[in-house]
Amino acid sequence: MKKKTVIFISLLMSALLITACSNTGDGNNSSGNTAKTNGTTSKKGYQTTGKTEDSDYQGVIRNGKYKASKARGVGITQEADNMLNLQSFESGLTSLSKNQFSPKKYVFQEGQILSRSTVEDWLDRQSGDNPMGLNPKDNGEKDAKKRNPMYIQQIEEQDYMNDNDGKLSLGGITIGIGMNREDYYQKEQYGSTYTSKISKEEMTKQGRIAAAKVLARVRKEKGVSSDTPIMIALFEQAPNDSLVGGSFYASTVSKNGNEIGSWKDTNLSSYTFPATATKSVPNDNDETSFEGFQNKIKNFFPNLAGVTAQGQYKNKSLQGMKVNITTQFYSQTEITSFTQYVAQAARTYLPTGIPIDITVKSADGSVQSFLSRDDGSGDFYTHVFSSY
Repeated sequence: MKKKTVIFISLLMSALLITACSNTGDGNNSSGNTAKTNGTTSKKGYQTTGKTEDSDYQGVIRNGKYKASKARGVGITQEADNMLNLQSFESGLTSLSKNQFSPKKYVFQEGQILSRSTVEDWLDRQSGDNPMGLNPKDNGEKDAKKRNPMYIQQIEEQDYMNDNDGKLSLGGITIGIGMNREDYYQKEQYGSTYTSKISKEEMTKQGRIAAAKVLARVRKEKGVSSDTPIMIALFEQAPNDSLVGGSFYASTVSKNGNEIGSWKDTNLSSYTFPATATKSVPNDNDETSFEGFQNKIKNFFPNLAGVTAQGQYKNKSLQGMKVNITTQFYSQTEITSFTQYVAQAARTYLPTGIPIDITVKSADGSVQSFLSRDDGSGDFYTHVFSSY
């Protein structure tokens, strides 16, 4: 729970769920400027958050409070997880859902069907005390190649609601299942950490087995009918030492009963900028553009600890980029000037026609400023966080 809260705060302005403040504007926006929303909409028994763009979902507010997930904070079965997986998992699940549940038609609601205890049981190993565990029984082996690994790392539910004359009804469900390629474990408490490798073929097989079980169980939950559309998406977790989060690799939609539709490859993958010796980006032009941006701001402002980015590709086409810049600035005027310069350099050097978020942080991890651009705009919206 604590990890997810930290991520939410540090990426407040770049959240892709309900009211992402990605409105474009003058790259020289000063401290205190914020994106305007359409406001909340009164309904019978509930309100909605409003939204900044047609591509965003409106969220549900009941009794003046945002309708949070029943299983909030559940979804990590290992302590040594890559926190970037959380960000990629949540934002990616919402993006995939838009293909099935249009933001123009549906209202987003955090998962209300699966309880916290239910998700915890599903993520645990199957045992005499927990017959609902989706991960295999512990066979007692300690050797990395002989033990039964934990295949499933996280599960998340998202609900998509119909608005019928001011009353909400369930219109569809998305379930995300995070799958491990590497399972980290200890042979004894507080001992060294070991790794069981999981092949892509085995991950794919176990993911589909889990999906069928989850679908059958969700169908039995109260409020879910036999013809409620249920989308299931499978996510490949990135290793703990990865500089980027994982990616969704397949999805399917069940339109009736426990019948699984055909699986579709997403052809999505995440890459880090600058490229590493073991994993280069699919398009050299994108790498060249990032290097130009990186060199420009490093040369102008020497007090930088690092400039990195995560890009998501569909096949070989860059779909979006999240840039992280770590500074050693302390002065408010330095941060403001730097943010203005970054906006100019980003317009000049970074790839066009894709959404880009840029987060500027201090060495202690606190966010100093944020820049964002939609895919159809050339200018960046900017916000500098005040130091008081």
